[in-house]
Amino acid sequence: MNEEFIQMLVGFHRQENRAALAMLRRGLGKQPGEAMEVYRYIGNFAANTKSKTHETALHTVATLFGLYPSLSREGNQYESNLGASVSELSANANSDSIEKRFVALLDAHSDDLPNHLRQVVGLLKANEVKINWLQLLNDINWWDSDGRDVQRRWAKSFQWKQK
Repeated sequence: MNEEFIQMLVGFHRQENRAALAMLRRGLGKQPGEAMEVYRYIGNFAANTKSKTHETALHTVATLFGLYPSLSREGNQYESNLGASVSELSANANSDSIEKRFVALLDAHSDDLPNHLRQVVGLLKANEVKINWLQLLNDINWWDSDGRDVQRRWAKSFQWKQK
């Protein structure tokens, strides 16, 4: 089901469906349900889950994709997670500033995660660094897991600069 969702989003990019992407962008910074036009695209997928966490993940990824419609980054969960994308960005930009944002993202509570992700995705977009949208969706679903596995995987994928 998650794969079909991401394929739908990537289809909007390939078809240059600006109307759909604009509707998705309208949900940025809003909680699920505050921008009902987003449900036109996530509703069928959200209906198949009883998990509020998964519905929020679908909403978050859909709105972020509206901000930065692109093909997905390829690779396994370490090579293509958001930590790897931010690491690529850091190699080509002011790494101190990016590292601080990345650490803030890793420390973010799930309620604040969409806002932190919006900032990071904006930076990735500005530098044309790809995101693995499916991995991001899966990772958001597991953000609050015991042991903070997602955050640790992202941190391991980031190439930390020694000071």
